[in-house]
Amino acid sequence: MKKLLTLIAILGGTAFVQAQTIEDSSRSTAGYIKSDGTIEDRSHSTVGYIKSDGTIEDRSHSTVGYIKSDGTIENRSHSTVGYVKSDGTVENRSHSTIGYVKSDGTVEDRSHSTIGRASGVKKEWAAVVFFFFKL
Repeated sequence: MKKLLTLIAILGGTAFVQAQTIEDSSRSTAGYIKSDGTIEDRSHSTVGYIKSDGTIEDRSHSTVGYIKSDGTIENRSHSTVGYVKSDGTVENRSHSTIGYVKSDGTVEDRSHSTIGRASGVKKEWAAVVFFFFKL
């Protein structure tokens, strides 16, 4: 009985790891970000991870960067590659605007053209996927 309850708890717990769909500018599915930070391509193959501490990993779990609490995006050597401002503005290392993540999940390039959508995803995660991870 204990084994059965444990199995039900494990299977039930995995059902709560939902994925948010990442769409391209045509509203076609480009990939997914699960609530646990797993990044998948449109075929559900894992391409990376964003850990709860802000560490960004590739599919092999090698660290490729970091999301700092202030919105700074760093590479594996802790060199700054960009910033995600509180208003959703995404900047490169020189503080030039490269895009925007809107509150409704719309992702725009620097000319305000829609390049995709990431509804229900943290703006830092969406910025990493669209501007730095290039899903």
